[in-house]
Amino acid sequence: MTDASADPFAAYDSGPYFCELAADRPGDTGAVAHVRRAITAIGLDQLRARAAAAENDLINLGITFTVYSEATAIDRILPFDCIPRILTAGEWRTLEAGVKQRVAALNAFLHDIYHDRKIVKDNVIPADLVFGNANYRPEMEQFPVRFGTYVHICGIDIVRDDAGEFRVLEDNARTPSGVSYVVENRQLMLRAFPDLMAGMRLRPVDDYGRRLREALTEIAPEGVDEPQVVLLSPGIYNSAYFEHVFLAREMGVPLVEGADLFVEDDRVWMRTTGGNWPVHTIYRRIGDDFLDPTVFRPDSLLGVPGIIGAWRKGNVALANAVGTGVADDKAIYAYMPRIIRYYLSEDAILPNVETYICREKDGLDYTLANLDKLVTKPVGESGGYGITIGPRASKEELEKARTSIVKDPSNWISQPMISLSVAPTLTDSGLRPRHLDLRPFAVTGRDTWVLPGGLTRVAMKEGSLIVNSSQGGGSKDTWVLAEG
Repeated sequence: MTDASADPFAAYDSGPYFCELAADRPGDTGAVAHVRRAITAIGLDQLRARAAAAENDLINLGITFTVYSEATAIDRILPFDCIPRILTAGEWRTLEAGVKQRVAALNAFLHDIYHDRKIVKDNVIPADLVFGNANYRPEMEQFPVRFGTYVHICGIDIVRDDAGEFRVLEDNARTPSGVSYVVENRQLMLRAFPDLMAGMRLRPVDDYGRRLREALTEIAPEGVDEPQVVLLSPGIYNSAYFEHVFLAREMGVPLVEGADLFVEDDRVWMRTTGGNWPVHTIYRRIGDDFLDPTVFRPDSLLGVPGIIGAWRKGNVALANAVGTGVADDKAIYAYMPRIIRYYLSEDAILPNVETYICREKDGLDYTLANLDKLVTKPVGESGGYGITIGPRASKEELEKARTSIVKDPSNWISQPMISLSVAPTLTDSGLRPRHLDLRPFAVTGRDTWVLPGGLTRVAMKEGSLIVNSSQGGGSKDTWVLAEG
């Protein structure tokens, strides 16, 4: 049995990694020490008991995601860790500014490639990397997009290296998920750990729904006094369906599926028990291919026939815009520092992780010569699939990666293995360091607002660097300290 009075931090050792709950954090005004004292006062036994109760809450509230395999579909909760991650006010100012800068550059890039194509003409990015991209949509060429905003909801994946510097790992410009856990994690902490939060001055996260609805209302067609916003979901079998329900509720808007909408005279209508109702803005959680069977996949039953035509006529707005997948491609990611400099005449506030592009000879040669030192990633995959971590891979795994890269170099990038920061995490052995990342969420209508904090994902397995929920990762509440 664990001694409830024992200091939970007694056996905690972050090793060589930057610790997100270190007592000597720059910019900390005593909040970290306060939290550590509060955790010690609670004790390990109570931490475990309350954490178990919090996870039961997740199950009872239906806060789950679905993991699919060839044979089964399993609903799981996202494992919740009760030890918060703390960001100081100064750290958040840097992160917020960096995310806003990145979103501005992504939108400028998307507008350019679908209009004047200056960045390609100026040889900043290879033409085939853009126009040969599987996510490039010719249908978006010269397409009018209000405010030039293509990426209305953006999730930027950020890691911290062993020097404590924030680095961008990935951009998510299509349908980033996970924001529901940011809000729900805060509610879990308020219910299960009020004594841990007592006396803390934190930036709130509970106004995300209002901010999102305001942005979606802004992009609605001009001249509409009270725009009708809806959230378009593929339905209950989508892995993120809980989030669709959550966001529709937070915004106070209808949750619809393709069959609930129809297009008539280039306008979108919603079927209701009280008759047909006009729709002006659609927050879509359906991929491009399935959105409109008259334009993309003709066999799609998830979308709405004619919706792209209604959008082109300016009678409805879609968020995120079609074709944004070019911007979050892992090969384009490598060019983001150049993209930021090209459009904004600024250096990146948040630097990339150094990246080698295997479609380029130098990048391919370096990758193949250093497979055992690099992390290799397929550009067309997400969720942590297809990744080979060279320093931890077997000879067989390295040879398999080599074969795949040589077969299709354009599908691969490589990066040095970053010593991701860690945070104390509750395990069967007590508090132990576990690696984590951060996904801040930015909402853009006319301007960009960033939700304070974001989704902290944590690799629950000892030594693991894979934080993705589909690979067994969990999450923490992210506390941004208020100014002063």
